[in-house]
Amino acid sequence: MARLRIRHETHYSYERPVSFAAHRMLLRPRDSHAIRVTDAVLTVSPPGDTRWVYDALGNSVCCFTPGGESTGLSIISELTIERFPAHLADLEVDDPQTATPIVYTPPDRAVLAPFIDPATEDADGDLLKWLRGQMGSPHEPALDFLLRMNRTIHDGFEYQARDIGAAQEPSHTVRLGAGTCRDFAWLMVEALRRLGYAARFVTGYLYSPGESAMRGAGATHAWCEVFLPDLGWTELDPTNAIAESPDLIPVAVARTPAEATPICGAIHGDPGDTRLTVHVDVRPDDSLQAAA
Repeated sequence: MARLRIRHETHYSYERPVSFAAHRMLLRPRDSHAIRVTDAVLTVSPPGDTRWVYDALGNSVCCFTPGGESTGLSIISELTIERFPAHLADLEVDDPQTATPIVYTPPDRAVLAPFIDPATEDADGDLLKWLRGQMGSPHEPALDFLLRMNRTIHDGFEYQARDIGAAQEPSHTVRLGAGTCRDFAWLMVEALRRLGYAARFVTGYLYSPGESAMRGAGATHAWCEVFLPDLGWTELDPTNAIAESPDLIPVAVARTPAEATPICGAIHGDPGDTRLTVHVDVRPDDSLQAAA
């Protein structure tokens, strides 16, 4: 078990006062057998109406509408979580349906269908050409293939941090040979869908212990989940070439990156110059060490 404290600060500064429309925030993981939220504090300024709901995928969503006018908006999420990841190294997968090509049972496929159909175009065939170059033996177990692709993206693409902006189209990432964590996650999701895998986009946090210098630490992080018979949804982070790691802290899952934006909303009025600063800090829970 890993017990961690997470502080996620988001600050918007406006040149002129504005009023606010509703904001949708994905900042809190949903409790499960893999993750437990032991403490959660959300501090917002200016204050406003707050309501928590579950969306269609079971994500915990905070609907927040700041009141009045202001030259700034501050959202600070503080979490204490316990993480209980699976360990792929301990698994023996005997189900023949986990070999390539992947085969889902009819009940599973009915639920997984939205995550199997690609959501992007590949007009020039760049993604498909790259994907064909990754194919190995038709007898390669699916998990071995996924771990190999996870490592290939990590080794073959240049990591470039980019704090703002949407995820690149996967075909663009292939042509560019570079991207950030959300670009690599989206590339893996859309590539796997073209092979018949159910894959989804995950956003959350990354713990970078000691001197490990994980790519994507200090900000929100993104990775890929793939559904495998016998194993269920399995986490793969092509940015760091890790899988089912306790360092991955999932907050929300979605079919596309746009649906997994941690904070989205709108303002009314002309803000003039706008500045956005985001800082994420993930560290071991000191209170647990003190109690020990």
